[in-house]
Amino acid sequence: MSVENKLSKRFKTSSRFFPLHALAGLLYVSWPAAVVWSADEPWAETTAAIGQTEVMPAGMLGEKELLELIETGEQLFSAKFTRPDGAGRPAATQAIIPTKVRHRTEQAFARLPGPDAQACSSCHNDPVIGGAGDFVTNVFVAEGFGNANFDTSDPQFSNERGTNHLFGAGLLELLAREMSADLAITRREALDNAAQRQEPVKVELLTKGVSFGYLTAMPDGLVDLKLVDGVDDDLIVRPFSQKGVMTSLRQFSVNAMNHHHGMQATERFGARWTAEPDFDEDTVSDELTAADISALVAWQATLAPPVQIQPDDVNWQQAAATGKSLFGQFECSSCHKTSLPLKSLSFADPGALDVAGTINTTQVESPAIYDLALLGWAKDLPRNDKGEILVPLFGDLKRHKMTDRSVAALGNELLSQRFVGRDIFMTSELWGIGSTAPYGHRNDFTTLDEIILAHGGAGRAARDAYLDADPEARSALIAFLKTLVIE
Repeated sequence: MSVENKLSKRFKTSSRFFPLHALAGLLYVSWPAAVVWSADEPWAETTAAIGQTEVMPAGMLGEKELLELIETGEQLFSAKFTRPDGAGRPAATQAIIPTKVRHRTEQAFARLPGPDAQACSSCHNDPVIGGAGDFVTNVFVAEGFGNANFDTSDPQFSNERGTNHLFGAGLLELLAREMSADLAITRREALDNAAQRQEPVKVELLTKGVSFGYLTAMPDGLVDLKLVDGVDDDLIVRPFSQKGVMTSLRQFSVNAMNHHHGMQATERFGARWTAEPDFDEDTVSDELTAADISALVAWQATLAPPVQIQPDDVNWQQAAATGKSLFGQFECSSCHKTSLPLKSLSFADPGALDVAGTINTTQVESPAIYDLALLGWAKDLPRNDKGEILVPLFGDLKRHKMTDRSVAALGNELLSQRFVGRDIFMTSELWGIGSTAPYGHRNDFTTLDEIILAHGGAGRAARDAYLDADPEARSALIAFLKTLVIE
């Protein structure tokens, strides 16, 4: 680790060379080399090996162990990575599949193709670390499956995206896992019924009150997916990114570390997959171990969800109460569902749904289990009469077409991402929206009024109801949305 990170307030320790560690016997997070102060010449920087140990956390973590792991994850999220850490990728692109560049560059930062930041918290910081970002933190993403190597902001080559906040992210991933499991069961039961009855069986893909369309199972084992809606054909709900294309926090972290910082995770860019110990050719091997990624995931997964506040101002209180009622009347809640039920708060890392390039449960002896119920904020979550946790996300984890012929402001991308239509986006969770202006997938709407009026397609009915309402009612709805904040 570089001297800058080593001596930062968050990384202080009594150990002379500071081997960053969190859990004795469970986790030893390390980089292959560290830049440290020379004992004889404290103004000089020297390189010292700090070990190659990598032990991922495993099994059910106790409260003390979990909190220590979370602290390590926050340190990694806050760290300003430097060249001695491995920051930069002179011979690699930002593509999610390890890809060599066509034109090598040694520059530390490149605003468009990246690396474009020194720390995760450089962009995720509004209103606090882990939060969203202003327009200035926008990033540029391409399809990235073959060769993402561009240096222009022309929309024909890249899509510009805003920074989403990460609060409540662990709850979103747990919801997505349960929903994916429900959809898989529905498909399996339909296939079994079709085989027994020797006739096609059509079923609705319904989970947690959200319909993902229909599938028809055939007696020969084939499945007709033409009526599937808002989810990939594999029926895996992917809760992250504006397009709903990231399965897990682990996948998101591995992708982002390479794209934004040029820090490569060994589980995707290491010798096992690329046959090169230093794929990006920056002279630093094994830049992020599997244990490093585990710590990052633990911190993100345990971030408290946003809350609904009670304003001190009496007029705001009254307006927000009216706006909460109008939220349902305007049919905003048809997509922005106020809550979804969750059966379990046990977060397993790695999970079961990630594919090659991200470690999953089949590649470890035992995944780590983080019991979110150990965290103080979990005690404040409401439950239904079945004992299920009601996650107040104001979303549905489903993709929707957001444009039509007359309202198309949200259809300004020219490239599809992971085969998702250009004007199709995941429903944005509204929890925290009072803290995360500006709005839209490109951060180019400055007010809530503007982004509501930009809703076409699946959001058109709610948008029109809002537009037809009197100014006082519209103001009341805004007053309610502004009570959904990140503390």
